[in-house]
Amino acid sequence: MTTTPTTPVIDPRRTWSLVEERLAATTNERHRVVLSVVLEHMKAEAAADLDGLMATLSPEPDYHFWTGGKDFGPKTTEGVRTYYANFVASNTNVLEYEMERLVVDDHCLVTEGLLKQIYPGAYAAAHGFPVDDESADYLIVNRQLLLWPVDAEGRIQGEDSYSSGPVSITKLTFDQLPQGYVELVHAH
Repeated sequence: MTTTPTTPVIDPRRTWSLVEERLAATTNERHRVVLSVVLEHMKAEAAADLDGLMATLSPEPDYHFWTGGKDFGPKTTEGVRTYYANFVASNTNVLEYEMERLVVDDHCLVTEGLLKQIYPGAYAAAHGFPVDDESADYLIVNRQLLLWPVDAEGRIQGEDSYSSGPVSITKLTFDQLPQGYVELVHAH
């Protein structure tokens, strides 16, 4: 009997596909700078490359993560470095940002779509998500709008993120987990 492989529930490469498409079609050099640095940042995040991530940022990055009218974003270089180190340690960096809209100008990239992340159940529960099995893994989807301001030197000044909160929370079976997540979280 032959089985058909399932489409992965998360494909990190889809995160930057729209950025790559726009970059390939863009002739405005400043817009290319803005698109390129965000693309580099996205790929470093997917690779859990902390030094690569930090290299895309301005000297004093300022993040704003807006949820429920409150800003939870890290500030300063050390604050952002700590945020990304904790992000990688949480094993929630296996994600896909399914972009539906992208707008670029000389100073900012704006992206909007669905942010899909896999959360270990215990981590999801600790952060207030309603999960029924802390030993399971969950696909948590949020609608997100991101502004990526870019300075004159072509570095990201921060992220201004506006999130709806969870659109859906789905318990995953082991065979739905992408290989990268299995190796990261379930390798013994």
